[in-house]
Amino acid sequence: MTTWSLRRRPGRALGLVLLGFFTLLVLRRLDWSNLTRPWLRRRQLGLQAKDQNFMLEDSTFWIFGGSVHYFRVPKEYWRDRLLKMKACGLNTLTTYVPWNLHEPERGRFDFSGNLDLEAFVLTAAEIGLWVILRPGPYICSEIDLGGLPRVTQPFPRGHSWLLQDSGMRLRTTYKGFTNAVDLYFDHLMPRVVPLQYKHGGPIIAVQVENEYGSYNKDPTYMPYIKKALEDRGIEELLLTSDNKDGLSSGAVDGVLATINLQSQHDLQLLSTFLFTVQGARPKMVMEYWTGWFDSWGGTHNILDSSEVLKTVSAIIDAGSSINLYMFHGGTNFGFINGAMHYYDYKSHVTSYDYDAVLTEAGDYTAKYLQLRDFFGSISGTPLPPPPDPLPKTAYESVTPAFYLSLWDALKYMEAPINSEQPVNMENLPVNNGNGQSFGYTLYETTIASSGVLSAFVRDRGQVFVNTVSIGFLDYKRKEINIPLIQGYTTLRILVENCGRVNYGEIDNQRKGLIGNIYLNDSPLSKFRIYSLDMKKSFFQRFSFDEWNKVPEAPTFPAFFLGALSVALSPSDTFMKLEGWEKGVVFINGQNLGRYWNIGPQETLYLPGTWLDQGINQVIVFEEKMAGSVIQFTETPHLGRSRYIN
Repeated sequence: MTTWSLRRRPGRALGLVLLGFFTLLVLRRLDWSNLTRPWLRRRQLGLQAKDQNFMLEDSTFWIFGGSVHYFRVPKEYWRDRLLKMKACGLNTLTTYVPWNLHEPERGRFDFSGNLDLEAFVLTAAEIGLWVILRPGPYICSEIDLGGLPRVTQPFPRGHSWLLQDSGMRLRTTYKGFTNAVDLYFDHLMPRVVPLQYKHGGPIIAVQVENEYGSYNKDPTYMPYIKKALEDRGIEELLLTSDNKDGLSSGAVDGVLATINLQSQHDLQLLSTFLFTVQGARPKMVMEYWTGWFDSWGGTHNILDSSEVLKTVSAIIDAGSSINLYMFHGGTNFGFINGAMHYYDYKSHVTSYDYDAVLTEAGDYTAKYLQLRDFFGSISGTPLPPPPDPLPKTAYESVTPAFYLSLWDALKYMEAPINSEQPVNMENLPVNNGNGQSFGYTLYETTIASSGVLSAFVRDRGQVFVNTVSIGFLDYKRKEINIPLIQGYTTLRILVENCGRVNYGEIDNQRKGLIGNIYLNDSPLSKFRIYSLDMKKSFFQRFSFDEWNKVPEAPTFPAFFLGALSVALSPSDTFMKLEGWEKGVVFINGQNLGRYWNIGPQETLYLPGTWLDQGINQVIVFEEKMAGSVIQFTETPHLGRSRYIN
């Protein structure tokens, strides 16, 4: 057998050198932009709005979508929820992108863990779902301030959060706002661009802002957002989304208008309003509301499954694509819930169950079964089998063994801020100058007489004389009588941010004490202010030695510490705080959200993936009255219900 070697064949060596030289010349002259994979070369046109039909490349395409918000679902459960979506016969996932969670402090961005947008979109692609992305910057979504943060670019005189700027005009081309949007998009869009359809990803369309027609304070704002997206590489189909009242004002040249609705009565808008706005273009209901959100003190909203099926069928019979808002609502974990303020201020509950197609815990409903049958009948191919439901467990009750009153806890916290006048949350010099976003703020000062105390409190302030609670101040109760006191006495007001308004008038959403506080019409001064944001680092200040055994008559507000024992593999469960009044629950450092005995929500969803096998730490911050135990159940209790008209 002949063995070739360069040493034995010098002529062959010269030939190889010449071959390499000519190959290099050829490669340098090639147009590499055309040397793409065959499947990517077929992705040239993307989703198009041609005449009255959507087209995906050269084929007619119907969007059968469903909304799931990654930030409201534990990352470990994303695949489960999206597999259930695919098994229901839907082909497209829609999701909002919450700016306030991705940029919690000015210039510090977080796309990790439960905020890993790219992983969520790629999971959808693996399952076989297309994606419509709704990046805002405003998203509504019943989330605090509609997803807007408090961050801006530098001003000539320094930096400020959005709500630190007294002249701020949100959702306009006000320079402070557009600087902040530009910085956010500069960080967000490089993550989104590679996930677009024409780049081989699942994103087939991107929404420009959200329901701007109902706000409509600046005619140059929507063109600015459109250009901001396009300038950063967004090249898929652009959409707007508005309800009937804002449809005509929310339209933008070169962007497809879609509509949001719930009742069959509104179906005529598909033909009349959309045709009036943009002529013969594809019709889409971007948000068909499968239920509704709940607010504290109200009732649990329910939309009958048969009504949902009739309306979905009618929308598709009208030749329209559809997105089910929500397919799966999830949970307002932590303090992310928003609020409404039309006549009365009402904050949203922790559960974002929404009476959606899947429950808050991802379980099947009558709506799911009926819609799966419907979409299966028009899909043309068999649907994949639905995944098995995740197991639930009613764990043994937990009796808190240890306790720490708020007043005793203050000495373990960061030094208070000293200020001549009250300072609202957003302007507190904390969090590297970014202010406080969520949680509670405690204001202390000294008084020497009784009388009438008046203050502008946002949202709810519990008033104490020394450590004795004497009542609350809020939107309706703006005055409270201070009883007779002897000598100099400490006045304390514990103010809770219950959630910033997410829809409507959003410019005036500063929290805490707003302006001066008066005793007998005289302004008080010399305040000590504690920021109680209750982030994970907050509880790291409390070592085990600082906790006391629970006394027979605890002093409130207070923290209660207990242990939940999990013997086997952890499962989902629901916490029930019967006998407790109002507060917040933390499991292994995770903020599950608020509870309040005024309802309608009566249980808190606890994902099994946040539990450990063995001992789990349970901390309850209770404002006023504690029960003896913390119970667990396999089923949620969302309280009194009413059917949506």
